[in-house]
Amino acid sequence: MYRFFVDPSDIIGHDIYIGGRDYNHIKNVLRMKRGEVVSISDGISGKEYRCHIEDIGEEKIHLKLDFIKEADIELPVRVTLFQGIPKSDKMDLIIEKCTELGVSEIVPVVTERSVVKLDERKAEKRREHWQGKAEAAAKQSKRAVIPEIRGIVGMNEAFDMAADSGLRLIPYELSENFQKTRDIISGIKPGERIAVFIGPEGGFSEEEIARAEGRGFVPITLGRRILRTETAAIVLLSWLIYLFEG
Repeated sequence: MYRFFVDPSDIIGHDIYIGGRDYNHIKNVLRMKRGEVVSISDGISGKEYRCHIEDIGEEKIHLKLDFIKEADIELPVRVTLFQGIPKSDKMDLIIEKCTELGVSEIVPVVTERSVVKLDERKAEKRREHWQGKAEAAAKQSKRAVIPEIRGIVGMNEAFDMAADSGLRLIPYELSENFQKTRDIISGIKPGERIAVFIGPEGGFSEEEIARAEGRGFVPITLGRRILRTETAAIVLLSWLIYLFEG
């Protein structure tokens, strides 16, 4: 069954409307017909709206609601990934895979060792591109929520944004004591807000780690091997899936 996301304003009682790119995809690519069943989410509430196609108009698809299902597919914790901006198209991969694994939002961060520098206009175009990647991955993985891709920030602003997270983790290649990591992860409870800070290629400087610790981040190890920046968050989110869904 195909899943599509709509704005909450497009859900009016038992009537739901789809326009834009999804309208074209349904009509001209999938060639769906009246009566076919689709799954709809507003990308926010976590509810799944099971509908059938009532009419294919000139600009919008008109759906009729059959029933609402409380989707039990989201992680029971809210994870914000603060990702040091990597080179090339690695951010696309990070956003795609972390969306599949249940991340709540992603904040691109310029760190000391970030190579990519973007002006304001290019930064917003890149953010829009990344948001599209998150939406596509959410559709593919049948998530009920689309992770928000925030605007690019610096380290200090990232620390401020993470201040309301009860648990703040910063994987660091010089950290040791895997038992400490195991104890922290296994102690996470449903409903917690977790901030995870991942460095770009080259990782974090000692000064950045010290600043992070001063703002409540706990350095942890992800194992004995050095992980690429595009691998680290995937590993940590996989552990959370094992903890809550295994």
